[in-house]
Amino acid sequence: MVSVSASLLLLAAAMAVILPAGEGFPDGAPIEACILPNPNRPNHPATKSQPPSSSKHSFTASASHYRPGDVITVIISGPPFKGYFVQARDSITHDWIGSFDETRDTKSYPECSAATHNTVPPKSSVKLVWHAPRDSSGTVYFTGTILERYDRYWSDVVAKVIKPRF
Repeated sequence: MVSVSASLLLLAAAMAVILPAGEGFPDGAPIEACILPNPNRPNHPATKSQPPSSSKHSFTASASHYRPGDVITVIISGPPFKGYFVQARDSITHDWIGSFDETRDTKSYPECSAATHNTVPPKSSVKLVWHAPRDSSGTVYFTGTILERYDRYWSDVVAKVIKPRF
């Protein structure tokens, strides 16, 4: 006979698997997204990513080179989208580096240098603020997923660096 606590644990585990498939994550990707085999691809059963080149969204970064304490702005804009998951990675080692600001609309995961949406309504523009590590310099790139709806998203997109005009 199964105990009540074991039954509740099994029910909670089943709901954790079933509910995300039906409801998605309106308040952002969970921290587990950082450790998926490919964190830039949502775990949305029976769906697949659209080719990155087919996205009508702009995904840009204000710089790619950083020094200790630098701040880089990352912007996603375009047709309405429901969510995003963006990570900052070192251009040589591909390790997670730096951290994003957390705001009312953005959840930050400093553990894996990631930012995700924190609100339900569709967005047409999001501004993320990334802080470089305080003890190193180098080159960073920003990669992730832009989600238009549960079954329509673009993964493995990489932010284009906007060169400042002089």
